[in-house]
Amino acid sequence: SGTDEKKIIEVLSSRTSEQRQQIKQKYKALYSKDLEEDLKGDLSGNFEKAVLALLDLPCEYEARELQKAMKGAGTDESLLIEILCTRNNKWVNPHRFFFSTVFDRDLESDVKSDTSGSLQKILVTVLEATRDETQQVNTELAAQDATDLYKAGEGRWGTEELAFNVVLAKRSYSQLRATFQAYEKVCGKDIEESIRSETSGDLEKAYLTLVSCAKDCPGYFATLLHKSMKGGGTDEKTLIRILVTRAESDLPAIKEKFQQMYKKPLAEAVRSDTSGDFRKLLLALLH
Repeated sequence: SGTDEKKIIEVLSSRTSEQRQQIKQKYKALYSKDLEEDLKGDLSGNFEKAVLALLDLPCEYEARELQKAMKGAGTDESLLIEILCTRNNKWVNPHRFFFSTVFDRDLESDVKSDTSGSLQKILVTVLEATRDETQQVNTELAAQDATDLYKAGEGRWGTEELAFNVVLAKRSYSQLRATFQAYEKVCGKDIEESIRSETSGDLEKAYLTLVSCAKDCPGYFATLLHKSMKGGGTDEKTLIRILVTRAESDLPAIKEKFQQMYKKPLAEAVRSDTSGDFRKLLLALLH
């Protein structure tokens, strides 16, 4: 009888992720079939990908993304960095759990076997989920950390990553903002500039991501969304991933930041870069 895309968009975009789980269970009870399997048969392309992403719990979806990033030959380091370096402690355990229940694998072991060197060290440190989450700022510690970072990086050749790993992965975001200010005083330039001149490749990307999230997480995602839509061709995967996983956390803040940074609403950018039911679904999520 054909698929009612309009209805799918309406239902999925107006429910929370928990409610969508209940719809899946109800569907199974009524029809003894999996909603995802039925939709897979009826939908296609980016619309199908976005619908299936919405039918997962965010942590299940991200566990799948992490697994895809590490499966087979070649690792998608950028995706590992984007997911692992932007999340809080609370995020880590459910993801580890999903990773082991869905794929029967250990997230940390997989990250270890798929990365190496300095990148591996920082990702494993992040996965320890030991970031301090208090709001208080200790100015003495900020000054000490800033000096340690300066000595480890700018102060001499060969960046000593350990200091960077400990500070960037374990200090609270408010503490880090104080450290970055102190760093500018000590060093006369901002921390990003030093990271760019002292590191390169994936390690640079991981450090810059950790810094961006401490400074302004919605701004980090607004920038990624902008990149995914600018120039030739749209990176639909990134669009889906960010809009679906941030929908129930900081999407309003990301929209606001996008408007500030690019002088146009995020919905307008999405509208001009997508089409069909895929566009309708993303716009409904942004509504």
